[in-house]
Amino acid sequence: MRLTLAFLLTLMATMAVACVEQEPCYIGDRSYHVKEPDGWDGITPLPVMLHFHGWGRQGTLTVKHSRIAGATVPRGVLLLGPNGRGRTWDFWRAGSNDTTFAEAVLEDAAKRYPIDRSRIYISGYSFGSAMAWRFACDSDTPIAALLAVAGTLDQRESCVNTPGEVRHVHGLKDTVMDFPYGPGGDTTHPVALWRRAFGCGAGTDLGQWTAPKGKDLFSRIQWTCDSGQVTLDLHPRGHFIPVGWIAQQLDEIMATAPESG
Repeated sequence: MRLTLAFLLTLMATMAVACVEQEPCYIGDRSYHVKEPDGWDGITPLPVMLHFHGWGRQGTLTVKHSRIAGATVPRGVLLLGPNGRGRTWDFWRAGSNDTTFAEAVLEDAAKRYPIDRSRIYISGYSFGSAMAWRFACDSDTPIAALLAVAGTLDQRESCVNTPGEVRHVHGLKDTVMDFPYGPGGDTTHPVALWRRAFGCGAGTDLGQWTAPKGKDLFSRIQWTCDSGQVTLDLHPRGHFIPVGWIAQQLDEIMATAPESG
């Protein structure tokens, strides 16, 4: 009897983490996907990046995308790819049910993996980027950093909460999630909401940079503020996830992240 019970407990534990990559993890009638990092020992708490997919996509793409999973897997980061209802997200106003769902995804993942809650990163692309902004604004979940690609909220909004820092990239010729120029053609306007929420003063022009293996030349301006930091990277092209951008942000953030306790 003891042997049978031990076997059942082992089987249940195995089933608890069986939903990886293309096999979804279910939370009621909704689901998400998981991509484990390379070389994880099964014990050490994992940093987490929750990435909201673009319009018309699902988490199945997130966990195999070379510019998303290709950034998290070699860096020891657990990737979570939630699935939006109707392959989209409800980010237009505060109180989104998708915020509640994403919080449930993080809590469900924490039952399956030892999560380092001091290193929770929220990311997204296009509509998913706007949803990542919405989550960062509305959720009580402590967020170490928001990594947003080509999608924002209305800069006139006010956020209840703020992440530890914000990093946003946008193309000046983006006509899908239009580049949100400010008055007089102000190119710093895409992060006006966060600069206001963080109590930022003047930004610092950090010049141009190129990600390893990438071809896009970015111009970076950064604000060190009363609470947190805001970084804006601009490139002269359109609507896409730039090669190496997410990987570079993780390298920079994790190089300065506190050791897990």
